[in-house]
Amino acid sequence: MSLIPSLFGSRRSNVFDPLSLDMWDPFEGFPLSNNLANVPSSARETSAFANARIDWKETPEAHVFKADLPGLKKEEVKVEVEEGKVLQISGERSKEQEEKNEQCHRVERSSGKFLRQFRLPENAKMDQVKASMENGVLTVTVPKEEVKKPEVKAIEISG
Repeated sequence: MSLIPSLFGSRRSNVFDPLSLDMWDPFEGFPLSNNLANVPSSARETSAFANARIDWKETPEAHVFKADLPGLKKEEVKVEVEEGKVLQISGERSKEQEEKNEQCHRVERSSGKFLRQFRLPENAKMDQVKASMENGVLTVTVPKEEVKKPEVKAIEISG
């Protein structure tokens, strides 16, 4: 019995199974969907890594970026500041060398380059950016300038 029959019709797979290879394609049947078949497999593999997912959270003290980069070493990742207010995170995962006597049945791990840029607001202290990497998660912290509260002066009311 399907969990959501009205959306997925007669699909018999478990929609919530993360390992299920039965993927719903919302563009199935459209003329442009066939063009993906002509894209070389190396380009499709690279595109999966090219879109590295990065979270950007703003706290009262800083802008915090977290990127999942499993399998990368900190030497393979670059964090740079461009044009004063643009944070750039980039890196590359090399494709593993295959031996002649190995037979590959399926390749799902992606390889390739990624580059993401973020234009930060004026209150970012770009000269104090810090980055750390632990267990495949890159954390970049960009401190914010303290917002100066306007000085309030009490006026005595005469009367």
